Amino acid sequence: MLQELLIAGVAVGSAGLVYAGAAARVIKQYERGVVLRLGRLRGEVRTPGFTMVVPGVDKLRKVNMQIVTMPVPAQDGITRDNVTVRVDAVIYFKVIDAADAVIQVEDYRFAVSQMAQTSLRSIIGKSDLDDLLSNREKLNQGLELMIDSPAMGWGVQIDRVEIKDVSLPETMKRSMARQAEADRERRARIINADAELQASKKLAEAAGVMSEQPAALQLRLLQTVVAVAAEKNSTLVLPFPVELLRFLERAQPQQGPAQERAQPEPTRPRAAALPTDAGPAPLSRDAEAEALPPGEAGTGVGG
Repeated sequence: MLQELLIAGVAVGSAGLVYAGAAARVIKQYERGVVLRLGRLRGEVRTPGFTMVVPGVDKLRKVNMQIVTMPVPAQDGITRDNVTVRVDAVIYFKVIDAADAVIQVEDYRFAVSQMAQTSLRSIIGKSDLDDLLSNREKLNQGLELMIDSPAMGWGVQIDRVEIKDVSLPETMKRSMARQAEADRERRARIINADAELQASKKLAEAAGVMSEQPAALQLRLLQTVVAVAAEKNSTLVLPFPVELLRFLERAQPQQGPAQERAQPEPTRPRAAALPTDAGPAPLSRDAEAEALPPGEAGTGVGG
């Protein structure tokens, strides 16, 4: 009898150990446990540590509460200004409600991934190329709001969304390179013109000072000679002073008004009478009288 009791006790103990081994569960610090008893949600979410479930009746689902980094596959799209681009991104999210992540959605990771892809394509169609290249922070915030709205019902919180890369066609890259080169050339010309304007103003001020002090021009000439000679050149170039030209111009004798009047006027050649086919030209009465001989000058024909 005692032996049978001992055997029964050993059997019960063994069964208890087996039951305890089958019912015992350990939940890690970054996990939460969701218990489904006969398909229904049982009680509250199990916290980290040791916990027990009913073997064969309860089913424990462990949910990772850490932040998940998920790359979003590159999406092809056309921007609002009709440019074909290829954009990829990365999304950071975490589960804040383990029960909703198990009950409300079949696979919350797959759901978040699909929602991120569709939202990224929508953002591409609503944005310009310049916004995708230079104003990514605003696009990231808009993308985060678009994904976070449905994800809240799944017990998931979107922590951050970042656009990683924007790929452009080769033709667009060449066009942008030419545009950037033209813009840099324009700025260089503007800066050069501004420098020329400032230099001309300074030179005008220096010329005004030198005109008041002629010796300053000679000192400037000597400084130029010293600067040229310091380079150890075999040829020395000396600038010709303008004041010397003005001196020579003032030294030339000028003609007065009386001398200009005393100069004889040039004679003009007289035009010779050319014979015509119509015969000699008719003469006046005085010319006829001069042409007649002396004896016939007083006679006339009456009629």
